[in-house]
Amino acid sequence: MITSDNPGNTASMAPLLRMPHLPAIPHIPPLWRESRFGLELADLRRSPVYRGHGVPDGGGRAVLLIPGFLAGDGSLATMTHWLRQNGYHTRRAGIRANVGCSEEACARLEARLEGFAEATGQKVSIVGQSRGGVFARALAVKRPDLVEGIVTLGSPVVSQLRIHPLVLAQVGVVSALGTLGKVPGLFTWNCLRGHCCESFREAITGPFSEDIGYVAMYSRSDGVVDWQSCLDESAQLIEVGSSHCGMSVHPQVYRELGFALASFAEPRPEAGWAQAA
Repeated sequence: MITSDNPGNTASMAPLLRMPHLPAIPHIPPLWRESRFGLELADLRRSPVYRGHGVPDGGGRAVLLIPGFLAGDGSLATMTHWLRQNGYHTRRAGIRANVGCSEEACARLEARLEGFAEATGQKVSIVGQSRGGVFARALAVKRPDLVEGIVTLGSPVVSQLRIHPLVLAQVGVVSALGTLGKVPGLFTWNCLRGHCCESFREAITGPFSEDIGYVAMYSRSDGVVDWQSCLDESAQLIEVGSSHCGMSVHPQVYRELGFALASFAEPRPEAGWAQAA
């Protein structure tokens, strides 16, 4: 029995009380902060940035937009409209719901990228939100001849499954349905861990060309993705104050996006406007 008058025993128990053998508690993104989306959209509508004030003109440059997990092209409709209003030539990814095999999805996106580059006669910048940004990195590595630069918005490039447990459960449900063949067109367990998407996984972890611009935006208040999984060492890292879903409608993101896309048209080295992580 440990008592206040027996300090020797108390001292000997200190290492056990600290329990160093237990694993560190994993970071769980604050999912409740995603409720800010409506406020972020309203703030964007009131912002001078939404009307193009203080943002470089697009000059007709080509931009391909890729939505995130479970989302379709409509989730980036506001951003698409804003880019067009500011002089960019945009194209959607042709995705209704981003739940397919990564390898197959990137193959379709690569064909779309080729057609877009051929139609415009120029290299294409890619903007991808969440899983869409992971696809953007893979496309840039596979086809550096077609890509001018990429901007990722809350994309867990470093570790795709460092996400909120509820979202991870959705990933599990989708992959289970795909593996069992209950619903066609869904990714499977083989996509996540097997041979199916090996080349895709190599593309998102391999070296990134210095000739291609790469800006990764992340938010410490991201309620879906562990923000640290967005910190790709190959990218210029920009911290923003948005929610995860709100990156598609946040005025700060739009401002940074405008300058990022403009910087891609400039000669390397890296543009000096970007914030450090």
